[in-house]
Amino acid sequence: MPSEAIPIETGTIPSLPIAVDAEALFDLPRAASECRIVVAMSGGVDSSVVAALAAQTGAEVIGITLQLYDYGAATGRKGACCAGDDIRDARMVSDRLGIAHYVFDHESSFREEVVETFADEYLAGRTPIPCIRCNMGPKFTDLLRMARELGADCLATGHYVRRVVGEDGVELHRAHDPARDQSYFLYATTEEQLDYLRFPLGGLPKSDVRAIAESFGLVVANKPDSQDICFVPDGDYAKIVKKMRPEGGRAGQIVHSETGEVLGQHPGIIHYTVGQRRGLEIGGQPEPLYVVGLDAETAEVRVGPKRLLAVGAAQIIETNRIGPLPDVPLTAKVRSLSKPVPIMLEGTLGGGATVAIRFASPEFGVAPGQAAVIYAGDRVVGGGWIESTESA
Repeated sequence: MPSEAIPIETGTIPSLPIAVDAEALFDLPRAASECRIVVAMSGGVDSSVVAALAAQTGAEVIGITLQLYDYGAATGRKGACCAGDDIRDARMVSDRLGIAHYVFDHESSFREEVVETFADEYLAGRTPIPCIRCNMGPKFTDLLRMARELGADCLATGHYVRRVVGEDGVELHRAHDPARDQSYFLYATTEEQLDYLRFPLGGLPKSDVRAIAESFGLVVANKPDSQDICFVPDGDYAKIVKKMRPEGGRAGQIVHSETGEVLGQHPGIIHYTVGQRRGLEIGGQPEPLYVVGLDAETAEVRVGPKRLLAVGAAQIIETNRIGPLPDVPLTAKVRSLSKPVPIMLEGTLGGGATVAIRFASPEFGVAPGQAAVIYAGDRVVGGGWIESTESA
């Protein structure tokens, strides 16, 4: 049975340590009572709080959930995204808030655009980031189209980033809470998309978000955060890849990159990523060895000392730029959990062009298939996919 809807009062939430002005978070083009907000609801606490805040503005609110996958055990796992229990949670939250909620089956397109690309990238010896592919495809492209068809004034999501209106237009900035910042995953957002999107949580710490969920009596208030790779039920991504691409399980040799010595055998390159040290099972070496390269054609895993991982520059492809390129020092993140490091940009960023980034100091663990996201301070300038690297 649907849970009883609660009355939504517009304004601030006084029970929080810092009062939150719900209407100000959405930067609506006119009076909230005349607006319609579509909220992307994954079933987690973040998007549920966005829906609650949207309802509190007094605008008409519609929640949309995309059913992206249904892979057996994954659908019953708490902390997943857009499947099974999560869809039910999104519906319960919508019932609680008294807003409309729709579920659309996007499993086929998600499989083609995200899951199969993920498998192909690993098969090619690269390290993919499916979350970025998902944001570039089903989440933003498809959801934005649906929101516009519904006549919405904006599409709001639970991402921890900030949308800032600058002198030259709308900008994308890192979240105030660096521990929650998700800007790395949104570098491919276009200026047109950013003009329509809203990110109400970018200025809030997670503790306040959960407090808001509790104040509204949402069933997801204490729900664990979602996993990075939502369609991998148990964290064993290699099993998913092997199931989709059986050839990924082709065994091969582990070879020392400098001496050419064969140090062991492996069950398939899909089990390894550049920079990996654990799980090589080649003990007895005079120094720690890391994966420094993967040869998909020969199924060869190349290992070497850490110094071989030092990268001086990287070529990035299919680049996107958000707003004009500022004349200030730039930094780049080459992994989602790394800190931005100083770089020099060589080439014209954006429009799908290929450019190079040159690191001020050698950078470690730069892997083809990952994204390089470029910043000017807290502002996201753009980025692209790492195609190749140059040793330091």
